[in-house]
Formats: sequence, C-alpha cells, structure tokens
Amino acid sequence: MTTTTITVGSVSAARGSQRWVSCQVIGGMLLVQTIASGMLLLSKVILNGGTFVFALLTYRHVVAALCVAPFAFFLERSPEIKSKLRCWPVWFWLFINAITGLTLALSLYYYGLRDTTATYAVNFLNLIPIVTFALSIILRIETLGLNTSAGKIKTIGAILCVAGALTACLYKGKTFHLFPHNHRLSDAISAANHAGYNTESVANDHHNPGSGSSSWVGGTLMLTGSCVSYATWYIVQVKVRELFPYKCWATMLTCFLSAVQSLGVGACVDRSPRAWQLGWNLQLVTILYSGAMASAATFWLISWAVAKRGPTFPPMFNPLTLVFVPILSALLLGEQLSVGALLGMVIILVGLYSFLLGKAKEMKLKRQLEGSDDERPNSAGGDPEAGLGGAVAMTSRPGNC
Repeated sequence: MTTTTITVGSVSAARGSQRWVSCQVIGGMLLVQTIASGMLLLSKVILNGGTFVFALLTYRHVVAALCVAPFAFFLERSPEIKSKLRCWPVWFWLFINAITGLTLALSLYYYGLRDTTATYAVNFLNLIPIVTFALSIILRIETLGLNTSAGKIKTIGAILCVAGALTACLYKGKTFHLFPHNHRLSDAISAANHAGYNTESVANDHHNPGSGSSSWVGGTLMLTGSCVSYATWYIVQVKVRELFPYKCWATMLTCFLSAVQSLGVGACVDRSPRAWQLGWNLQLVTILYSGAMASAATFWLISWAVAKRGPTFPPMFNPLTLVFVPILSALLLGEQLSVGALLGMVIILVGLYSFLLGKAKEMKLKRQLEGSDDERPNSAGGDPEAGLGGAVAMTSRPGNC
C-alpha cells in the first residue's frame, strides 16, 4: 500500500513538473514574440525620424556580437574552433551568411518598413518560411511530396500564404483607427525619438514619411527582396553548419562581419557625421534593445525551447506577431488599419499554421524512418535540423542577431 502511494505521488509530481516546464517554454516563446514586436515598432519609429539604415545596422550588430560573445566563449570551448577558423572556406561562408541574412535582408526590410507601415511589413516576415520552401524546391533540396498528407497540407498552406500576401498588397478597403484617442501617446513617442537631436541637422534624405503610392510600391519591392534574401540565408546556413557547427560562434562572427559590411556600404552611401551620430533618444534605446533582447535573449530562449520541445515548436508562435504588431502599432503609433490588411493577415495566419503543421508531420515521419534505418542519409547532410525544418525553426524574425 505504501509503495503504491509513493508511486502515485511520484507520477503526480512528475506530471506537475512537466506542466510547469511546458508553461515556462510557452511563456518564453510568448516573450520572444513580444520582444520581436517591440523591435519592429522601435525600428519603425526611429526610421521615420530619419535614422540612417546602415548606421543602425552597424551599431546594432556590434552590440549584438558583444551580447552573444559570452555564449560563444563560455558555452562552446571546443579546441577545434581555432583550427576551423584557419580555413578560408569557413570565413567565405560566414561572409555570405552575413550578407544574405543580415546586411542585405535587414537593409531591404528596414527601407521597406520605412516606406510602409509596421502592420503591413510584418506580413512579409511570416512569408519567409514559404519563400524558403519554394526556393528549396527550386534547388531540389526539398520535394513537394503531394503523394503524402503532410505534403498536401504544406502546399495548401503555402498557397494560402501567397493569397494572403496578394490580398494585403492589392486590396485596401476601408481604413479605421483601432484606438481613436491615442494621438497624444503617439505624439509623445515621436517627441522622445527626437530628443537629443538637433532637428535641423538631422533631417536629411534618410527621412521618408512613407506616404504616396510610389513609396508604397517601392517599400513592397524592398520587403519582397528581403524575403528572398532571408530564404537564401536559411539555405546558406546548411553549408555554414556543415563547415562550422558552432551556433554561438557562428552567430557572433556573422554579426561582426555584418557590422563591417554595413559600415562599408554605409560609408559609400553617406559619409556625413550627422548620419552616424547617436543621441540620447529612442535610437540609442533601439540599438541596445536589439543587441541585448532581440539578439542575445531571443537566441537563448529559442535554443532552450528547441532543446525542450524540438525544432518545430518555436515557429508555431511566429504568427503571433501578426496579432501583436497591429495592436501595438495602432496603440503606440496611431497607425490606421485597413480591411484588406486584416483580411490578408488572417489568410496568412491560417496558411502559415497549415504549412507548419504539415512540416511538423513530415519531420515526425522522417524521424520515425531514421529510427528504423540509422544508415539512411539525411537530405541536408546528416543533421536532422540542417534541412528546411531546422531553417524554419530559426525563422523567428529578421534581426535575431
């Protein structure tokens, strides 16, 4: 009788512990999406205030590299790291990794964000897994797999996401304010952004009010280019992980290389000191926030969630930015919402969840097959997370680094 009581108590305690861990992981992923939404809104505010995009990228990637450095130095102490860093192919692919995933992708995204709205731009973040999937099919890294239920669900999800994006781009409909009495709050945020600036000296060609059909079309093209660049980045990561399988070191070095690239490109575009100056305002807050929260904290939380629940768990929370960003941008920035944008969001939300569900089923089946035949080669070079499944798991948002 005593033994039975102890056994039941142990099982109950174990279940309670599992529930607590599950709640912690879910809370961590909600925090990741909140951080991402905050990063997007802060970036929108300072870009509208005239911040030079490449100056922002240079500073934030320096901060990001410094924030990720402790993870690299204390968590990854393999003696093979030094020998691998002496190989030029490693540096070549890290350089390509920095160009495609940070320098090019983020610069295009920021210019697109500046010329449109945060609510509109966030749709393109959630299209990245779909573009990655399409590019992987073109390069024959993945197959459609229409003969399986998982493949059909993925394909339907991809089609819905494209339909949602087209709806948001081509159909506007009626516009309205979600919070009609929040103009004082948005004005206060704008004033905080300009604090510490000499307004006359800072107002330059980098400021764009984001109005007019021409700027909106240009912003859409920039956001589309950013999606393609990010899709290329996730495919490049397969090669990077094959040559240099040290996640923290790769992240730190990629951020450093991107800072150098952004500095070089920015110096060619604008060498004036006013474009590179920092003030005690939201620009500095955004740079520090991006390094400490959007890079280091997010990196650790996603890695921890993957270790606890697997690589397909974090992406399931990514579409929440489609909910968080419109509400926060309407509340804090006073942005208008349109019927077309909301309809497109809903379609993308359904499509992305369908795609991720199909991908999760596909990965589950793949693990079962690999468990029954250990000698079966992996489609991404031997690492179960190195293919598109691992890429999608890291598809949190632009600027994790």
